[in-house]
Amino acid sequence: MKQKILFYLFLISSIRLIPHLCLFFLHANKKVIQYDVTRWAKVEKLHYTSLTIQYLYLMTYYKEFRNLFYFRIKPWSHPIKWLCPQMNTLFLRATEIGKGLYIQHGFSTSVGAKKIGDNCWINQQVTIGFTNDDDCPVLEDNVTVYVGARVLGNITIGKNSIVGANAVVLKNVPENCTVAGVPACIIRRNGVKVKEKL
Repeated sequence: MKQKILFYLFLISSIRLIPHLCLFFLHANKKVIQYDVTRWAKVEKLHYTSLTIQYLYLMTYYKEFRNLFYFRIKPWSHPIKWLCPQMNTLFLRATEIGKGLYIQHGFSTSVGAKKIGDNCWINQQVTIGFTNDDDCPVLEDNVTVYVGARVLGNITIGKNSIVGANAVVLKNVPENCTVAGVPACIIRRNGVKVKEKL
């Protein structure tokens, strides 16, 4: 019974997503959006092989994905958002977001970065933002920011680095490092446990 209900919900959702589907296929950013879909489908272990079905499924059941999709197609998002509302506690204010950004849960999350690289991962209750009118962070490729972390100011989080839960990061983080604490310090570098100040 539950499977039937989910199937009918999915059918109804697919009808409301016809304008979205057109943009999915025709928008100038379609390659980036398709990459996003593939990454999300892999992380969420979706068993659908069709990219179109994966897209429709993500738009139906993952509000965080909707926010990312609307970011990719702006300003075209404004007339169609009401058909499939985005998460209203997730704010993507970054100037540039690389392909494959995955947002887990996304509740109470604000992303105000200069640039986010490819294949980054951001959890809920994260703030990536400004310390004044101009200074905001850069996240390079493959950066993960765990729940409750704060990454603030004109800093760079290096490739393949991890920002631990509830960390407060106010200084540059080198590549291949894990940082944690308040204020954050390096607890792992290139896979080896360390304790170093930033």
